[in-house]
Amino acid sequence: MFICVNLRPNFMSDISIRQANPDDAKPLTDLAYTTFWDAFAAHPKNAPDDLNHYMRQAFNVEQIAAELADEKNIFLLAEIEGELAGYSKLILDNIEPGVTATQPVELSRLYSQQKFLGKGVGQTLMDACFKRAKNDGRDVMWLGVWEYNPRAQRFYEKNGFRIVGSHTFLLGSDPQTDLLMQKEL
Repeated sequence: MFICVNLRPNFMSDISIRQANPDDAKPLTDLAYTTFWDAFAAHPKNAPDDLNHYMRQAFNVEQIAAELADEKNIFLLAEIEGELAGYSKLILDNIEPGVTATQPVELSRLYSQQKFLGKGVGQTLMDACFKRAKNDGRDVMWLGVWEYNPRAQRFYEKNGFRIVGSHTFLLGSDPQTDLLMQKEL
């Protein structure tokens, strides 16, 4: 089991990180659904039907349980005082054209609850992802970030990621452009 505790005194409480297990399928589904909705539902570029279609497909207990069971996926959960505050999903050996790596890891998701934004959850998860990737011998971490999400882009740039291309992310029936970013580990 992978555990990391952040003892940064500037934040409201300690943030603990642990790897998700099959018993986490339901709470992780709820967290994933809520955080994705909070991040993207209000954006005028996202049609409600497309958003709802994608979310029904991506964030149901059966889908999350299947992802948890797949050894290529690593979910890390951030908790504050026993409450799920955020999560990340890494995918081993996944790569896109434009990403240069021999041992890649994709940072597929990194989300925190709205009430914990600015409290260090995202950075603590990011640090835990870097640590896990390095411990697993990964040479590059990469991700796709929506072209209309400048806050996330700045966060990733601050963490050493650089743009190496783009790809299409299908949100329901809406083909959207994600910027591909990578960081050498």
